[in-house]
Amino acid sequence: MQIRVSARHTTVSDRDRSLIEEKIERLGKYLPGMDRAEIHFSEQRNPRIAEKEVCEVTLEGHGHHVRCSANGVDHLTAIDLAVEKLENKLHKLKTKLIVKPRHRDTAKLKRAGIPEGVPEDLELSLNVSVATDIAPDLKIVKMKTVEKRVLSPEDAVLRMELMEHGFYFFTNLETGLPAVVYRRADGDVGLIDEEA
Repeated sequence: MQIRVSARHTTVSDRDRSLIEEKIERLGKYLPGMDRAEIHFSEQRNPRIAEKEVCEVTLEGHGHHVRCSANGVDHLTAIDLAVEKLENKLHKLKTKLIVKPRHRDTAKLKRAGIPEGVPEDLELSLNVSVATDIAPDLKIVKMKTVEKRVLSPEDAVLRMELMEHGFYFFTNLETGLPAVVYRRADGDVGLIDEEA
C-alpha cells in the first residue's frame, strides 16, 4: 500500500511516522486491494480543546474511497481512533461487496436504458465551469472531478457514509438519471432525483 503522511501546524517525528504507517498497513487484512492511503495531521489552535491533534485518513482502492477523521491528545492516539473507525467501515464495505447482485438489478439497468455490459465503477470525469460574473464576491477554493457511478440510492448512501461527506452524487440505477443523496439537518437522508 502506498502511504503518504502529511502535517499542517504540527510535526510528526520519524518514529511516529513509522508506527503510523504500520498501523495503516494492517488495515489491508480487512479489505485487501486498498492501494493508497493518505494521512493528514493538523492541530487545532483553540486552548480550550484538550484533544488538539486531528487525524484525517483517506483509503482508496477497488474504486472505493473510505474516509474518517479523529481527534486525540497526540498523533498516536488520534491514529488509533481513526484506525478503529476504519476497521468498522472496511468491514461494512467488504460485507456489502460480497452480496451478489439480484436479477431485478439487471432488469432495472435495462429499464433505465443502461447497457448490461457497462461496469458499475465506470469512471468519467465531469468538467466544472463557473461563470465568475454571476457571484463575483464568492471564490472557488477547491475543484474536484467525480466518478460517474450507476448505483441504487441505498448504495449511494453507503458510499456517502464511508466517505463521511454530507452528500454523494451518482446515477440512479432505477431511473438512469443523475441524483444526489444528502444528510439532512435532522440526521436523516434525503434524495434529489432528476425528473424524467
